[in-house]
Amino acid sequence: MDRTMIEDALYPDCPIRNILARLCDKWSLLVIYTLNKADTSPVRFKELQREIPDISQKMLTLTLRTLEEDGYVTRTVYPEVPPRVEYALTPLTYSLLPHINALIGWAIENKDAIMKDRKKARKK
Repeated sequence: MDRTMIEDALYPDCPIRNILARLCDKWSLLVIYTLNKADTSPVRFKELQREIPDISQKMLTLTLRTLEEDGYVTRTVYPEVPPRVEYALTPLTYSLLPHINALIGWAIENKDAIMKDRKKARKK
């Protein structure tokens, strides 16, 4: 699914396809996780870049815009020189965090077994 697509063309009423396609890309959950680490404090763009060093500036911008469009992140621009922009999680995202944290816990718990199976599959 294209990141700019609002609904899945084949299954427009399917919440799983529609929501997870945008939320579960390579970077969105990592950005949400990073913003959550800041507690309730807003985070500046450069801070996010430092916390996620392998994301490009373009991809971070695109990810933040998508998260903002879907209501997971707020963007506040301060009219200063140079401009200051801060990002924070929304109440919607805070309601999602227990599920994200459960997924993170599951991943930590099962990482070794999954990596072992991956190596075994590559040898075949």
